[in-house]
Amino acid sequence: MRGFLRKGPKHVQRFDHYLLRAVSRQPQGDYDHFFRLLSASATKGKLWFGVAGVMATVPGKPRRAALHGLLALGVASAVTNLVFKTLLPRARPLPEHLPVFRFVNPQPQSSSMPSGHSASAAAFAVGAGMVSPSIGLALAPVAAGVAYSRVHTGAHWPSDVVFGSALGAGAALLTRKWWPARPPEPKPRRTPAEVPAVVDGEGLSIAVNALGGSYTPETGDLLKEVFPKAYIHEIAEGEDVAGEIQAAATRPGTVALGVWGGDGTVGTAAAAAVEHSLPLLVLPGGTLNHFARDLGIGSIDDALEALANGLGAAVDLGGVVVQRGLPDMPETLELAMLNTASVGVYPNLVRRRERLQPAMGKPLAGLVASLRTFAVNSPTTLTVDGVRHKLWILYLGRGRYYPSDHAPIRRPVLDDGVFDLRMISADEPFARARLLWAVVTGTVTASKVTHLSEATSVTVEAIGQPLVLAVDGEPKPGVRSAEFSVRPHELKVYSPLPVE
Repeated sequence: MRGFLRKGPKHVQRFDHYLLRAVSRQPQGDYDHFFRLLSASATKGKLWFGVAGVMATVPGKPRRAALHGLLALGVASAVTNLVFKTLLPRARPLPEHLPVFRFVNPQPQSSSMPSGHSASAAAFAVGAGMVSPSIGLALAPVAAGVAYSRVHTGAHWPSDVVFGSALGAGAALLTRKWWPARPPEPKPRRTPAEVPAVVDGEGLSIAVNALGGSYTPETGDLLKEVFPKAYIHEIAEGEDVAGEIQAAATRPGTVALGVWGGDGTVGTAAAAAVEHSLPLLVLPGGTLNHFARDLGIGSIDDALEALANGLGAAVDLGGVVVQRGLPDMPETLELAMLNTASVGVYPNLVRRRERLQPAMGKPLAGLVASLRTFAVNSPTTLTVDGVRHKLWILYLGRGRYYPSDHAPIRRPVLDDGVFDLRMISADEPFARARLLWAVVTGTVTASKVTHLSEATSVTVEAIGQPLVLAVDGEPKPGVRSAEFSVRPHELKVYSPLPVE
């Protein structure tokens, strides 16, 4: 059997010798030097690491394609060199098979079967191509050139190259299970809604949470300059935020409600706007304001454009009914949910990521924050829609968020009618180790500890100790149960995003 594997079937040997003779008959030329350099550049993956480095400088698909290509290359290289070269020992071509000016010197000493260069080349090109087909097509001739160079220089038999290329492509396809391609992300857009055009802020009442992290006296001056005819009320420390927003909404002559503050303040204003049938103008202020970003309002100019031109959108609103307090003294809260709700360590993860992001950038900050959070925190036991779970994270997004992992960031569409439900569970054996491994390798989406689904309503109940429920970044302690529902197109907002 080993002799059979070493020499190969007769027809494969004939195929190899026939093609190698065809290569040897080619006249000497500059291409001999080119293929020798190309072959050497791909040794130990140097060529592909260089290509990946260039691709990684371009955010989005090129960067993800580079990462996926390197992951596939790593799998192909390990399988080829550690497994198949041991199982399939084979002698390499001899000097008499090729002209001396073409023959590689020194010749590698490892088994000829299969070609590691070809496996790595095919793995990187196919792996990158699964993320970006156009990049895959551009890399295909380079990968084919590397594979051919191994025959041209006498380092491998043609069948070694064919088998190695097949292994590389197979390794890339196998990684699709662990690193699945991200679903296409829709472009940001809005569903139009009729809202009044407001010039110079006439008829606009703005509630400003002066405790917001980005608010300064200069902010107040800017708002007065941009909206000279608007009613602007600064909510000072100690004042009831909800009460002051209600007062602004009910002020005589108000046709639109504006709000400056973080997500919690904006959520309170959204509830008031719905109650009084007013469109909401969200200004980009506060410690966090994800909703303004999702609306396409990144600056005062964006808000002014939407307001002056009457550019409105109808968006979904989440409703949350919270039961908390002692069993014999229950308290019921009804909350509006604009963005997200969570139980477990998710708020800690977000805070760490936001703190590290300026110095590290999003990807590395997310990785470090995740490792730290999951390493030191403990899971929470609760029921979700009547099913008992032990979870590190229960995350509920009002609308589909991207990417589909444990740290979603973007929400292009605000009226898709669903909750984005994500649970990172601790029910499985070695759950913490699995989760940390998934975070390091970027396989959280495909991990067995991750459960992704969509729903129009969700019920969460505490088991034993009450829960701390965060809604739009505002923690609500002592929660015994919470019921979530989607209210389609309930809120009208100003938004400069393109119409659907």
